[in-house]
Amino acid sequence: MPELPEVEVVRRGLDKWVRNRRIDAVEVLDPRSTRRHVDGPDDFQQTLTGCTVASVVRRGKFLWMELDGLARPSALVAHLGMSGQLLIEESDAPDEKHLKVRFSLSGQADSPAELRFVDQRIFGGMFLSTLIPTSDGNAGGSGSVSAFIPQAAAHIARDVLDPVRNVEELYVSLRGKTTKLKRAILDQAIISGVGNIYADEALWQAGLSGLRNTATIRRNEVSRLNDALIDVMTRALAAGGTSFDSLYVNVNGASGYFARSLNAYGREGRPCLRCQDNGRESLIRRDPFMGRSSYTCPECQPRPRR
Repeated sequence: MPELPEVEVVRRGLDKWVRNRRIDAVEVLDPRSTRRHVDGPDDFQQTLTGCTVASVVRRGKFLWMELDGLARPSALVAHLGMSGQLLIEESDAPDEKHLKVRFSLSGQADSPAELRFVDQRIFGGMFLSTLIPTSDGNAGGSGSVSAFIPQAAAHIARDVLDPVRNVEELYVSLRGKTTKLKRAILDQAIISGVGNIYADEALWQAGLSGLRNTATIRRNEVSRLNDALIDVMTRALAAGGTSFDSLYVNVNGASGYFARSLNAYGREGRPCLRCQDNGRESLIRRDPFMGRSSYTCPECQPRPRR
């Protein structure tokens, strides 16, 4: 699934091409993609028509558009799921094979006329969610100055790159759990935006095993992990995210290239680059984890003693 950098790349594209534009028409081509809109696809179309996109916001992997022109403050939430894409297209561009929702936008110089939601596997979707005040009184997420968040995303913790978050809060949250470290940083209620790929990369960079019990984690280790998470996410964002197939693209259909810079994830059986630089020999190993895989170096990410 797309993680924080991939969703942020999409948010920035939408902010450039969609913000301050009016939604002139909405066409739901597959009701399954609006199944979380409780009042149905017809209401989805009617309610959004005539609204203006005031801002495009992200917290963790959650993406939403704050809207002007609604009787009740609400946001249009876009959940990308496994294969969701938000693409900016000209109105005469051929429909994508898996086009689910089409938004016709008001005219803007040198800007394509449509926003399209495309989803091959249909795990994602779009829906309206009421805006509620944030619990800490700060802005809801990246791209917003308002202290509101969609009710559907209110349970999500602040993400790795959120300037409001601090390392002490992460330390307290981790020490308050009794679980494996990787499982904890994948928990979006502890810190949001981290998925399997970047968890492995940050743990490798911090020299920590994801099997560590969070109740034993020390402040200096959390500081190393926090720095690694920020660094990995920042570098991935600069590279446009990580794309392993053609489904992960930005609003213009381009793939990210951070996969070329991965140090742990997907490198099973290949030398650990840190050990290699230090004159040691160690191969990256892959282990099953929560129905997925974890990639680690057994030498510089030692497992906890039983």
